[in-house]
Amino acid sequence: MKNFLLIKIRLSWYFWIFFVIYLGLSYFIPSQNFGSGALTLFSVNSFLYGFYIAPILSAQKARIEDLHRIVRAETNALFSMMIHTKNLPKHTRNEIQSMVVDYVHAKLRKIKSDSGEKQYEMLITYCLEYDGKDKEEINKLLESLIANQQHRTDFGMQVGNKVFANEWQIMAILFSITLGFILTVNIDTAPLLNVIRALLCTGLTMLIVILIKLNTLTHKKAKQMWDPFKKFIATDFYSID
Repeated sequence: MKNFLLIKIRLSWYFWIFFVIYLGLSYFIPSQNFGSGALTLFSVNSFLYGFYIAPILSAQKARIEDLHRIVRAETNALFSMMIHTKNLPKHTRNEIQSMVVDYVHAKLRKIKSDSGEKQYEMLITYCLEYDGKDKEEINKLLESLIANQQHRTDFGMQVGNKVFANEWQIMAILFSITLGFILTVNIDTAPLLNVIRALLCTGLTMLIVILIKLNTLTHKKAKQMWDPFKKFIATDFYSID
């Protein structure tokens, strides 16, 4: 899904793309005069669409906020670990720091619940098998790694907290019906009303696109959650802000 074109294009481009498409459709799709019964169905469907998509959007925004918090908390934990390594011999310190860099890069490459699992296990194994004179410092580092597992667990749970397939199906049905009514209702081909109709359809479609981007963590706000990790690596473990 990461290669899917829909999640790569910027939202500002989508607005104009959909607006032009719907403006053209508003002139070419045959219009119909709906009776009171059909308009009642349209009103109920529109209400259900708004009622259904609003909490899902809010939940996905809250999910991203939680991911921001979790990533920052884990970065703070790694920052604390790197402070502990300052007292270790240079060779040992470089090995640990190299493994931490590999772990962070693994997290940044692939947003999955188990991303970086192999690299993190290597860190823990290294600490468990360490048999040098600085064993006490390494044990402190091991304790920090174990404590950080909570952040990793929280991250995995939030990454997996996506919109379910049945929810997508319901939204697709409600969205399609709403869009169909708007595009086919007779407005006497008034130019200004056609523009308003195109804007309304564009707004409804943008809600779906935003939800897809939030769900796949490709929204601009979602991408910013990795900033602490990136800063942490870019400053050679000296800063996360």
